Amino acid sequence: MIHEITEQAGKYKARKRVGRGPGSGRGKTSTRGQKGAGSRAGHFTRYQFEGGQMPFFRRLPRWGFTNAEFKTHYWIVNLRDIAAHPEFVKGGEVTPDTLIHAGLIRDTTRDVKVLGSLGEGQSELKVKLDVKVSRVTGPAKKLIEGAGGSVEESGTRRDRIRGVDRNAGDPTPKNLTKKLKRYRKSHS
Repeated sequence: MIHEITEQAGKYKARKRVGRGPGSGRGKTSTRGQKGAGSRAGHFTRYQFEGGQMPFFRRLPRWGFTNAEFKTHYWIVNLRDIAAHPEFVKGGEVTPDTLIHAGLIRDTTRDVKVLGSLGEGQSELKVKLDVKVSRVTGPAKKLIEGAGGSVEESGTRRDRIRGVDRNAGDPTPKNLTKKLKRYRKSHS
């Protein structure tokens, strides 16, 4: 049986010994082929070298700039999850810290966004909530204020840089960038 034979043969295979004369079976050119750079000492080829043809990475099209790394990531929490949680059944203050304590978000590394999705068959919120987070969607704000609660949006880092006051009701930025100012001045 093959498993018995290999066990007797041993665990390790002998190393290939090249350049040890014609009797070794790998004599003369010593597995290097004939002539050229590959047969000489000190030869080195990059792993991406394709024999001189246009390399694959250079055949691919190049794409432009992306804003992906500057995207704002949120912890998303639905109103139905907040209303159904035992800590908020009787209402109360909804902040990132209380949401962490309730286990609805993990930590404060991201901004919190509250969405206005209620359970099926529900059209209004039954508890009074005082929400103090980075962002609250329009439908969520309407539902919270309709139940007698209050909404205070602190805004994201991007909002603060651009001078957007989320509580004022005017979402237009007050601190425009130099590029925008320069463009407006030259085309007015």
